[in-house]
Amino acid sequence: MTDRQAPRWRDALERCGLEVTGEAAPDGPPVNAAIYAVSGFEVEPVATVPAAAPHAADELDEAWHRHASQVSLYGENGEFLILPPVPGGSEIGWVRVKDPVGRNLPSRVSAVTGSPEFVAVSVDGHHLCAASVEESDYWVVVHEF
Repeated sequence: MTDRQAPRWRDALERCGLEVTGEAAPDGPPVNAAIYAVSGFEVEPVATVPAAAPHAADELDEAWHRHASQVSLYGENGEFLILPPVPGGSEIGWVRVKDPVGRNLPSRVSAVTGSPEFVAVSVDGHHLCAASVEESDYWVVVHEF
């Protein structure tokens, strides 16, 4: 990672309303395994929202937060790990964050990056909850490592 990249990804996370509490979090699963768990050929979403639906963003927000809570994404102090949703984010790796806003994360990511896609895991690296765009749908994907 170059010094030039750090401000871009950190700024993007902060503009999404996330508070960076630790960089280069070592406890996440292998990045490639997490990406495959979201985009692999056999992935089945736990929730699907048609992108053309009138309130698609709101539905995605609600579904993502509901499933994130159900899979224990948030640590006791509200922290979790995220791959920065910027070009090259997978090379940066897991970043420990806290979400003081606590709602509408996919919409906030989309407002900053142009897409609601992101991958998050619990601080212990065992529970994944991601938002992705697949053809004409938004997906919420959960996975346990």
